[in-house]
Amino acid sequence: MSYGLPIHYIEPVYRPPSEAQSLILPVTNGCSWRKCLFCEMYTAPQKKFHARDEQDTLAVIRALAAHPVGRMARRIFLADGDALALPSRRLLTMLNAIREHLPGVHRVSSYCLPRNLKKKSVSELKELAEAGLKLAYVGAESGDDVVLEKVNKGETFSSTAEALAKLAEAGIARSVMILNGLGGERYSEAHALASAELANVAQPEFLATLVVSFPTGEQRFRAGFPDWSPLDIPGLLVEMEHFVARLALKRTIFRSDHASNWLSLRGNLPQDKERLLAQLRAAIAAPDAAPLRPAWARGL
Repeated sequence: MSYGLPIHYIEPVYRPPSEAQSLILPVTNGCSWRKCLFCEMYTAPQKKFHARDEQDTLAVIRALAAHPVGRMARRIFLADGDALALPSRRLLTMLNAIREHLPGVHRVSSYCLPRNLKKKSVSELKELAEAGLKLAYVGAESGDDVVLEKVNKGETFSSTAEALAKLAEAGIARSVMILNGLGGERYSEAHALASAELANVAQPEFLATLVVSFPTGEQRFRAGFPDWSPLDIPGLLVEMEHFVARLALKRTIFRSDHASNWLSLRGNLPQDKERLLAQLRAAIAAPDAAPLRPAWARGL
């Protein structure tokens, strides 16, 4: 589909909630890892990973310069699952083309798998930042190595921390996402505390939590993680209380207001930490009186 744009989209197309006003520019299709047990985003046959043709992408950028949407664009999100799997040279060529043909764009962003930064040097990442790549969304999911192995994330605490440090050194802002409930009942506390420690080590500019959800069913996840049992709403809130209480962040925008979250939380850390903890503790003590999102409104 093209939605009237000179872009060929392969459905479904995903982007972070904060990129709702961004122009979505696909430079890859699907996700290069595609093995996480909890993720249903790129499992469809048509979403098998491949790099988009470089010349086609450059032609799209040039065509957007003559399109009203392209002329109005201020932000671009490079889709699909991990544009940073592409070689730095190719990314730099595309970023330079965006800067040349779409001068109104002031921020380019992308999802980022930590594994895709192993072969990229800090100097390469600095070049990308200078060419316009300003923000990377990193789905850390958890800081607990046991949980990460159970869900087949293909990463560890160390590999994620190293990638986040590289991005920071290069001047690329980081938006880190943690999945509330990912460890289930058995690993809940360990998941919360290790995830907070990962955030403390990385000191990301943005931090978000979502509740692990399975819109098409839990069968695949449970088959790979047989000792997982879901947390109920009080359990999810207690896990979040453990997580927020352990955070020691110096300057981070925190959001836990995705549609999957039962309790919407927003704040700046560290200054709003006590308020956030008070909201969580009040909801834990009296869930019936808490401003929980109704089940029908949890658009997953």
